[in-house]
Amino acid sequence: MNLAYIPSPSTGVVHLGPIPLRGYAFCIIIGVFVAVWLGNRRWVARGGRVGTVADIAVWAVPFGLVGGRLYHVITDYELYFGEGRNWVDAFKIWEGGLGIWGAVALGALGAWIGCRRRGIPLPAWADAVAPGVAIAQACGRWGNWFNQELYGKPTHVPWALKIHSDPAIGRVGGLYHPTFLYESLWCLGVAALVIWADRRFTLGHGRAFALYVAAYTVGRFWVEYLRVDTAHHILGLRLNDWTSIIVFLAAVAYFVISGKRRPGREAVVEPGASADAADAAEQHGAERRDEGDPAGPAEGDPAGPAPSKNV
Repeated sequence: MNLAYIPSPSTGVVHLGPIPLRGYAFCIIIGVFVAVWLGNRRWVARGGRVGTVADIAVWAVPFGLVGGRLYHVITDYELYFGEGRNWVDAFKIWEGGLGIWGAVALGALGAWIGCRRRGIPLPAWADAVAPGVAIAQACGRWGNWFNQELYGKPTHVPWALKIHSDPAIGRVGGLYHPTFLYESLWCLGVAALVIWADRRFTLGHGRAFALYVAAYTVGRFWVEYLRVDTAHHILGLRLNDWTSIIVFLAAVAYFVISGKRRPGREAVVEPGASADAADAAEQHGAERRDEGDPAGPAEGDPAGPAPSKNV
């Protein structure tokens, strides 16, 4: 008998009157807000305008949600189109089921559309949001905890996850590896790695994002190995393991080739942003002179142009 374990919530939804508040959706929403907030800070530090990250996220997030759901439904089609199944359930995203591979792929398409409309390079924007995306994944994995899904093999470690039995969906109660927690912690580590490497090596032209992808796939590979949910297998490996291998190799190849062809970082990430900042500083200086301060903004004054720094 285990005296220590991680309890599962008795329900994944709380009703506020007639309005259902679902833990899965709440975790995704928190992740999106964190990603946009951190991405905005990093974008501005690179010389971009405030609000650009959020404007492009308006395109990237919906595309990402659709892509994540499509990947899940396609790779687990038997859950929705098999005998005795209801295809309408494929649209019930709040019940869980988002594939990160589809989310990143289609989310990148949405981001490309947004970047093209704003006239900014997609790789630079991707570099800015990379650690935030990893943190968003860390938050989103807690949605699996609310839904009691995607756990690992049975275990008796002190941090085992207690799963409640549910015969209606074939869920067997017991203690299992909390793979949601493993991946959440791994994603936080990936975010820290990207931020550190970006500061240390001045990554640019999409290499910070490539590092995030490569680092994430390494963790996803071993976490996937622990999971016991139904999955398609190819040559003894789960489909997502093969996907991790392919995506890892592609990310590493991009990182190396990009570093040779375009070393360093973009000098300008958003045309006109520097001029806007200079105009704002000049206007602020003029206002101070009108108020009796002939010197205007002093060196180091926050009203003057701030040096760019990594976040």
